[in-house]
Amino acid sequence: MATNGHHAPAQGGAIDQADVQDWIKRFNDGLADSSTITAPAAPDARPWHSSFFGCFAPIDTCLITCCVPCVTFGKTHHRSRKHGNMEGYNFINASCLMFTGFTCFGLHFIPMMFQRADIRKKYNLQGDCVTDLFTSCCCGCCSLIQQDKEAEIREKELAEKINGGGYVKPQGMSYPA
Repeated sequence: MATNGHHAPAQGGAIDQADVQDWIKRFNDGLADSSTITAPAAPDARPWHSSFFGCFAPIDTCLITCCVPCVTFGKTHHRSRKHGNMEGYNFINASCLMFTGFTCFGLHFIPMMFQRADIRKKYNLQGDCVTDLFTSCCCGCCSLIQQDKEAEIREKELAEKINGGGYVKPQGMSYPA
C-alpha cells in the first residue's frame, strides 16, 4: 500500500498491453492493406550494414538466437519500436511470447516478415517482401541476427544525430602552458 492510503499501481509484467495492441494493429493493417509489408524499398534505400551471413558474430547473439530465437526477436522489437537504448527491456516480453506462439504452429515467418519489413522501412534499407519471406522461412536465425544487429547500429546512428554526435570541426593545435 502506498503512503497516501491508495494501492500502488501493479507493476508491468512481461505482457505489455501497448505491445499487444501494436502487434494487433500491425497484423490488421497488413491484412487490410498489403502494401504495409509488400512495399518495395525506396530508390535511395541503403544497403544493410550487417551481412545476412554474418550471423556468427557476435557469438553470444548467435547462440542465444539458435537456442531461444524469441529472445532475439523480442529484443529487436523493443530496440526498433520502443527504446533504441533498450530502456525498460525485459527478455521475456509480449513480442517474445507472440513469436513463440506462432512458432508452435510453424508460422514463425509471419511475425519475422512483419518485423523485417518494419526495419527496412524505418531505416530505409534495401529489400522487398519476397526477400523478407525467403530469409524468414529459409534461415530464420540469420535473419533475426541481421535484424538485431541492424537495429542496434541504426538506433545508435539516430541517437548520435539527435544528440549532436555528428561531425565536429577539429580545434587548432595548442601547447600546454
